Amino acid sequence: MRNAQKTKESIIKAASILFNTQGYKATSLSDITKATALTKGAIYRHFQDKSELEKEALTYMCNLLRFDLRDRIKAQKTTKTKLNTIMEYFKEYSVSPPFVGGCPLMNAAIESDDTDPKLKAVAKDIMMSLHATIVAILENGKKHKEVRANYNSSEFASLIIGALEGGVMIMKISDDSSHLRSVIKFIKREINLLT
Repeated sequence: MRNAQKTKESIIKAASILFNTQGYKATSLSDITKATALTKGAIYRHFQDKSELEKEALTYMCNLLRFDLRDRIKAQKTTKTKLNTIMEYFKEYSVSPPFVGGCPLMNAAIESDDTDPKLKAVAKDIMMSLHATIVAILENGKKHKEVRANYNSSEFASLIIGALEGGVMIMKISDDSSHLRSVIKFIKREINLLT
């Protein structure tokens, strides 16, 4: 790997931690230069502006989560085990979060909602990709008679994502993982009712 690529990746990793713990707008370029031991000029050689770095950092964090989750889902054979793998992933999250500061997707979505359309667009793409993954699992389950033919896959995917992200939020605010565990328990009961 070339030095320029390594430098760019190290900037993204350092900025990711700052953005996810301090917030995108609250993190200054000076914070990033301090964390990376690079000059502003060196950072701007790799990124057009701070907005581009924010988008790449969010994509980096979410891709780490997505690719890990995708590999775990692919290892499963049935619709129920694939969906339960998502539940187990979030259950692990409650014990050992992959990132300090909470869910990077939720953090970016909340912060960018009305203030940063570019960051919001990245968050939306990632969220819709997760939604599409769950819908695909359910639709495939219909083909294999593991899910009722008339089941609304899109609605259930929205319920899963909304409930899990809400569970993470309540867990973070209350410092009590029992809320997320309750959400997971509820969704698992619903998964058992798919057939």
